[in-house]
Parts: sequence; structure tokens; C-alpha cells
Amino acid sequence: MVEGMQIGSQGAAVIGTGSLQPVDARFGVVELPYAWNSAAQAYRAYDGELGAALAKIAEGKNLVLLSWWENGYRHITNNRGPIKTPADLKGLKTRVTPDKMRLDAFTLLGAAPAPLAFGELYSALQQRVFDAQENPLSIIYTSSFFEVQKYLSLTGHVWSPASLVVSKSTWNRISPEDCKVLKAAADHWRDEQRRMIAESDKQYLAQLSDKGMQINAVDKAPFAAAAAPVWKSYEATFGPELMSLVKKYREAP
Repeated sequence: MVEGMQIGSQGAAVIGTGSLQPVDARFGVVELPYAWNSAAQAYRAYDGELGAALAKIAEGKNLVLLSWWENGYRHITNNRGPIKTPADLKGLKTRVTPDKMRLDAFTLLGAAPAPLAFGELYSALQQRVFDAQENPLSIIYTSSFFEVQKYLSLTGHVWSPASLVVSKSTWNRISPEDCKVLKAAADHWRDEQRRMIAESDKQYLAQLSDKGMQINAVDKAPFAAAAAPVWKSYEATFGPELMSLVKKYREAP
């Protein structure tokens, strides 16, 4: 889809922003572990200077980043027991996305992470090839992972944005007046989608509990401290501008 938008064969897409990393590695900044204390904090960053800086990078790649939506927080499920401290992850074979920073973060947390195609994940969990996986609540529920995983720990280790992206060649064919209309609609549905994510997360938690999953809250501070070296490791990849903007919004009240 991204390649199609770059060459103009596809007009637009809503896509997890981390999927733009093959276009420019700096988009990986959105996957930093424990970057945001709340979704509201992330909204301020992406609707503000951080989002503008990433949109500028996208424009240089023939992409118009129209508005910031969300995929929500990622959490861990497993079959061994509740994850309450990083020590509970020790040796736990965990499926993660094929993202080097995600692999590095889970290694620091003490797990035994490995990538696997999503289409193979359910059967891998069912057959105990993997002990654990990490995904947003919507994926955990709609993929029926409650059938093959017992414990859900609300680690919230990554908050992932999604981007409404338009091919630059498509955007340039739209009149300025219609561009304003589209931008207003994109912002309206950004806000609606965020509201729906917040509501659906509450519903998914209740439904997952009804399906028999044991759900536990997590003190995130020890996890954030254990994963913190990842930030230093990727400073050169993401660059000082983006890193400073993340820190600026992260530290704001």
C-alpha cells in the first residue's frame, strides 16, 4: 500500500505509522516503548510539533500525512501466569512484530522474543510453539486469542498511532477548496475514532474477562526502566529533532 501511494497507483490508506519505516527509518520513533503516560499525552504530541515533523518527512517521500488516528496500547498475553514485573517475562517465548526495536525492548525486559507472521500466530500459541504475544485489545479479542491464552497483563508497553495517508500525486489533483474539506473531515473522524477506541477498549476488557481470561493491572515504572536503554540505542536512527520532541511532550504535565 505504501509503495502504491508513493507511485500514485493507490490514492490513500489508513495504516499503522510504524509500517512507514521502510520508507524512512525515522518513522520508527512512534514505536518507542513507554513513550506516553496516557493517550491524551500522545494526542498532543502527534497533533502538535511531533506530528508536523513526521508529516514533513512523509511529504519528502510523496506522501501526505493528513491526520493522526490510533491503534491504541499494546498488552501482553501468555499461558504461564500474570506478568506483574519484568522478572515474570524471563525466558517467556514471546511473538513480537518483526521490528528490531521491539525485539531489543523485549530482550531487555528478559523475554525470549521472536518474530512470526501474524497469520501463523493463533496456531503457534495453540500448539505452544510460543508462550506469549503482544497486541492491542481489539486484536486480542477479534483474533480469539482468549481461546489459546489464559493471562492478559495490561503492560501498555507501546502506544501506536495510525496515519491517514494520501498519495501526493492524488492530493495535488484535488482543488484547494476540496483539500480543506477533506482535512476537516479527517480531523473530525480522527477525534471520533479515538473516542471509539477508548469505548471499545472498555468493552473488550469486559468481553475478554467473560471469555475466561485473567486480567491484571501492571505497575509500568519497572518495565519502562528496564526498556529505557532502547531509547539511547536508537537516538542516531531517529535523530535529535524527533527524539527531543518526544521527550518534550512526554515530560509535559
